[in-house]
Amino acid sequence: MANHVKPGQFSVGTADENWTGDAQFLEYTTAADPIGSGIISPVPAKEFGPELYNSGETRIITLDLSKELRTEYPATSPSLLAQFIRINAKDHIDTQPNATSELYYIISGAGSTTVNGKKIDWEKGDFLTLPAGSASRHTAKENTTIYYILDTPLLDYLGAKATEAKFEPTLFTAEEANAKLSEVANAPDAHLKNRISILLNNQRFDQTLTITHVLWAMLGIVPVGASQAPHSHKSVALDFVAYAAPGTYTLVGDKVDPLTAQIIDPIRIDWETGKAFVTPPGLWHSHHNESGEPAYIIPIQDAGLQTYLRTLDIQFTHYEK
Repeated sequence: MANHVKPGQFSVGTADENWTGDAQFLEYTTAADPIGSGIISPVPAKEFGPELYNSGETRIITLDLSKELRTEYPATSPSLLAQFIRINAKDHIDTQPNATSELYYIISGAGSTTVNGKKIDWEKGDFLTLPAGSASRHTAKENTTIYYILDTPLLDYLGAKATEAKFEPTLFTAEEANAKLSEVANAPDAHLKNRISILLNNQRFDQTLTITHVLWAMLGIVPVGASQAPHSHKSVALDFVAYAAPGTYTLVGDKVDPLTAQIIDPIRIDWETGKAFVTPPGLWHSHHNESGEPAYIIPIQDAGLQTYLRTLDIQFTHYEK
């Protein structure tokens, strides 16, 4: 006699498995604006001060917004995790994350990284990128602090393991980066640019022009007296203040006045040397320096991935007095 099974069920002997238990159907407009409707949480603007890592024992400090992002794993943005690393002199820390890209910015100190049997020396102001499969030991010659970004949350969301290295370990020295930024800042047309900055690029990624295939990194200067016009982009920025005197700040908001090109009812994020802060995607933001010294900012984003997906969409305001 035939064994009749209802649609959506699979019969195994006398046991019937129901495969439709998680299926549901939504009217389109219910999910068309997931953030506005509250279905998914927005990325918050969040600040993390240097007091988190400037003293104490050797350790890694995770800048975890998993509660706000409603993830089951540590995350600072939906796809990236930011951490501070403190390594006291003669001490070390080991890392072996599930990540396709790791970026280390040396805030202070000097030391070396041994990765898969190779030693890389670094010092203050250097950037170091490591690929998937990196088992690393970071050893400090003197007290060292590091801003550390990796894309583990992206892989956690996908349920994936990073198995293929897409680039070689790469060191971007402070000397070369600062020389290039000085060249850009002193160019005759520098005052006409919305941003005075340089992008760090691994030449293997000649389509995205980014530091890794996932990560994008910039080193920028905000000159004394500058008020850089608002801009926005669809990627989250994990910003790090390399140096700033009091009176330097960022304004963030969701609307711009069409007549003045200024942000309406912004929140203000004051810069402090060694501070990290999150700039949410899609919001307008502008940088201002009312101090007496140039300020330096390092935004890190997942814009390598978004450039590859053709979804980055950076927008600038244009206003003439």
